[in-house]
Amino acid sequence: MGAREVFDGLRRHMTGEEVADLWAEDVVVETPFAPPDQPRRIEGRERFLAHARAGRAALPVALEMGEVTVHDTADPDMIVVEYELGSFLPGTGERLSVPFIGVLKARDGRIAHWREYQDVPAMTAALGRVSATC
Repeated sequence: MGAREVFDGLRRHMTGEEVADLWAEDVVVETPFAPPDQPRRIEGRERFLAHARAGRAALPVALEMGEVTVHDTADPDMIVVEYELGSFLPGTGERLSVPFIGVLKARDGRIAHWREYQDVPAMTAALGRVSATC
């Protein structure tokens, strides 16, 4: 699987356990603009998956990936992905979404490196609105 196929698998199974197999054992996940209370670098599949599971469990809503644009690079194992994560506010049904950019490097059909750029102010505002309705 190339980088696009790996990302398609991640997108299809974003919240399920099937996604565990998409990450290389020695994956490096970086979030350079992470909020101060979150790590900016995680090394290893098990450490990353534990962090991701804890983050999902702390959310009072289920996330879904919205609009996605994939950009190829000169390296066939690397893509740049623009996407949004969103959810519906409980009680109102209003959809909130936050934009992200990810850089995915694949190796042997798995994600070897993921660098995600987050809009932290938008995330903070959206999570504040979700918390106020729960």
